[in-house]
Amino acid sequence: MARLTRAQQQEQTRAAVLAAAREEFAEHGYAEAKIDRIAERADLTRGAVYSNFTGKRALYLAVLLDTAERARAAAEPPPEPPATAGRALGAFARVWLERLPLAVDTPSSGHLQLRSLSGVVDTEPARAALAELVRFEALLLARALEPRTALRTGAVRRAELVLTLLQGAASLAENAPGAGDPFALVRAAEHLADVPLLTEDADPPHLPFVAPARPTRDAWTAPRELRDEITGRRADLDGDGVVVVLGVRRLSAAEEAMRSARAGEALTFVVVTGDPAETGRLARLRITDLIACLRRVFPPEEPPRLRVVFDDGGAVAAAVGGDPVDDLTEVAVRIRDGMVVARADGRGAGHAVAVRGAHEDGRRRGGTGPVTRGPDDHGDGA
Repeated sequence: MARLTRAQQQEQTRAAVLAAAREEFAEHGYAEAKIDRIAERADLTRGAVYSNFTGKRALYLAVLLDTAERARAAAEPPPEPPATAGRALGAFARVWLERLPLAVDTPSSGHLQLRSLSGVVDTEPARAALAELVRFEALLLARALEPRTALRTGAVRRAELVLTLLQGAASLAENAPGAGDPFALVRAAEHLADVPLLTEDADPPHLPFVAPARPTRDAWTAPRELRDEITGRRADLDGDGVVVVLGVRRLSAAEEAMRSARAGEALTFVVVTGDPAETGRLARLRITDLIACLRRVFPPEEPPRLRVVFDDGGAVAAAVGGDPVDDLTEVAVRIRDGMVVARADGRGAGHAVAVRGAHEDGRRRGGTGPVTRGPDDHGDGA
């Protein structure tokens, strides 16, 4: 029998630790789980567990992420998109609610099935990151609902309402499994598509103070071996478009870039963090989990105009010339004909680079000033 390579041995050890950890968390829950028992279940030493995972929190998040990745891989897209926004939100809610535990499930196994983060996200940076991730999830859901129109604030707010409804159902199920009617929740999600909202569809107040993107003429070498989390395919960053690098505590800034980008423009969000072991896994878990649900409701857009990439190794951040990444990173570049033609960093960077393209389009069409949107471009009308 051929001997395993070092990489194969490491992968085998990691798989054994994950399987043992899943059993431990399902039996004892996150709070009462013990690394020593996980090592014993896997027939490994405590050191072998820590050589693959930094601690119990990282290991728990890895177990949940493995579940989400399996769900994404198994997701079968429908042949046609839902006929209306209401039906789409109902279908999304129906898929999401499949994780609710039954009354016969044990509390620990039910929490694992729910991808529960109770007692896990207990530091201020992690809580801030989770809040940003929830907003980013709403952006992805809103974009899936309206893939070919300018992003409307109303669509984002309704997506937030649906996710709040579902997270509330999960919170109830943690403490009272079997409570609530999933069919009623699905109908409620459908009705949220038409609920009036008292929201103004105005840009955030800080945008007028964002410095314009700087014109450049730098060669662009696109990083390789990156994956688009939405399609699961290789993320080709060679083509024209906007690339926005965002730390996990700046993910809500994606809305500014999405609203400012030209219709049909390729827009790539690169997620980075200074803590890949825990905060990075949290980000991967939440985004992968959402995309697994979206895949079962919406057929893939061809070509994909919105991409999400995780950059744990910092390859994209290095390519755009940013400083060492952290959870508050925000850097953006515009790529055209293999060159970086515009660059911005700091708060509002994605907006500054995205809107520069719209302004250039206006000048090419003979306009003399900035391109402005009318109410039909992104107004909610509610």
